[in-house]
Amino acid sequence: MYVGNLDYNTTDKELEELFSQVGTVTYSKVIMRMDGKSRGFGFVEMESEEQAKAAIEKLNQSDFKGRTIVVNEARTQTKGNFDSKERNSNYGRNSNYKREDGRGDLNYKLRQLKKNTE
Repeated sequence: MYVGNLDYNTTDKELEELFSQVGTVTYSKVIMRMDGKSRGFGFVEMESEEQAKAAIEKLNQSDFKGRTIVVNEARTQTKGNFDSKERNSNYGRNSNYKREDGRGDLNYKLRQLKKNTE
């Protein structure tokens, strides 16, 4: 399960203790940034799907450490499931975008560079 809007000082153990009120926790992890600070969300796995559903029902929109947490089924993020038009556009830095006139083509740029150095 995905658990969002966590207090930034929440530990893996505290997350496990919260969800153990509903059932047996097999995994709990608060996601941290590279600098060691919490990103404010985490993931929890329960022993059974029934326990997970019960945890979602009981804990979603509940108060934990002074914050209203969000608990729902975790979704696998794939490369193409972003909602943002910006991320889906063909103008991103990893795109295969080519201008109609060929100037977006790397070979065009190399030809121009070669032409300018001759």
